[in-house]
Amino acid sequence: WTADVDVAHLEDVRAAAPVHAAGGLTHLVLEVLAYAAEEAEAQGRTGRARVVRHADGSVSVADDGRGTDTRVDASGAPVRKPVMATRDVRFFDRADAPLLADGRPRAGMSTVAALSEVLDHTNRRLEGAWTQRYVHGVPASALDGVAPDGTTGTTVRFRPDADLVADVDLDVTLLAVVAGLDVEVVDAR
Repeated sequence: WTADVDVAHLEDVRAAAPVHAAGGLTHLVLEVLAYAAEEAEAQGRTGRARVVRHADGSVSVADDGRGTDTRVDASGAPVRKPVMATRDVRFFDRADAPLLADGRPRAGMSTVAALSEVLDHTNRRLEGAWTQRYVHGVPASALDGVAPDGTTGTTVRFRPDADLVADVDLDVTLLAVVAGLDVEVVDAR
């Protein structure tokens, strides 16, 4: 919560793309699903997530969790947990990072954001909803309010950078075995 953007970290991820993008699109989707699984576990239930491949080459992952943690600063403005643009100290470059369903270590959402041309993060919580755009992991917009619709959860839509993520196949069998989640995959291409 102390830093909004870690540009050096994002640049390091991009510079080491052969390592961080080695799992291709499947690994990036598994990174997003890992957060949805954490949300479901925190609520003591099985969560639901919907993965959609879009015609423009982007992928969206929507879950039914509580939404990304958001706080209000001293001036009353919303501040979101900086998971997209800062290193996840629990996982990134840690020898003891948990392995995802593809057998690769978890590194955090910032790797997905850094390896994507664009990423849109839409967040719905009981106390409000917002969206924010990132370009290569760097916020390109402020938190923009979204009309509440009575639901909670997070939607992350990203388009991997083709120069950094060569493998854009999606192994749906690996997505189906994420613990704590029922995952639906839709191909809308």
